[in-house]
Amino acid sequence: MELQELEKNIGYTFKDKELLKKALTHTSYAYENKLESNEKLEFLGDSILEFISSKYLYSKYQKLKEGEMTKVRATVVCEESLYKIAKVHNFGDFLYLGKSEQRTGGKNRPAILADSVEAVIAAIYLDGGIEQSEKFIIKNLENEIEKATKHVGDKDYKTVLQEKLQEHGEVKIEYETINESGPDHNKKFEAQVKCDGKILAQGEGKSKKEAQMQAAKKALEELK
Repeated sequence: MELQELEKNIGYTFKDKELLKKALTHTSYAYENKLESNEKLEFLGDSILEFISSKYLYSKYQKLKEGEMTKVRATVVCEESLYKIAKVHNFGDFLYLGKSEQRTGGKNRPAILADSVEAVIAAIYLDGGIEQSEKFIIKNLENEIEKATKHVGDKDYKTVLQEKLQEHGEVKIEYETINESGPDHNKKFEAQVKCDGKILAQGEGKSKKEAQMQAAKKALEELK
C-alpha cells in the first residue's frame, strides 16, 4: 500500500519519506535486503514516548503524586497500548517484513506493531520536531491516560489475583520468566503464573514486572 495512506491515517506528512520507510522496516526485511532496520528509531522513540507522557502527566494531572504518575505512565506506555494505536492506524499493512515474518503473520504480531509505533514516533520527531511527535502521542494516548488516572488507586493485577486465589485458604502462587529475547536496549520478556504448580496464564512485556503483570491480568480474565 502507498505510504501516503499511512501519513493520512497518522495525520502527519513526512518531508523525508525515507525516514518513514526506515521506521517501518523490520529486522527480518532489513537482513534480507541489506538495509538498516527500525531498531535504532525504536530506541529513540521509546525515550520520546516516556518524556512526552511524563511531561503531559506533570502538567495536566497536577494532583497526582510521583508514584501515581509512574503507575499511570507504566499502564499507558506499554506494548498493549502501542499495539492498539498500530491497529487503529493499520500499521500492519505498511510494514516491510521478511518472507518468513510475512508467512507467519508478522503484520499482526503485537510486539512488531508496538515497536513500529515507537519507531514512527522517532521518525516524526527527526522529520518535524518534538511538537509534531508530541501531537501524535497525545492524540493517540490521551484517552488511555485519562482512563488510567481514574484507576490509579486501584490494586494491581498481581494483588487482585492473589486475593482471588486465596479466598478459600493459602495457595502457592509463583511467577516465572520463561523467555527473554531482543537486544539489551529493547528486551522482551515472557512470564507465566502458577497456582500450586498449575500454569494459569502467560504474559509478555518490556520488563519482567510488566510480563508478570500481563500474566496475572490474563489469569484473572480466565478465572472470570
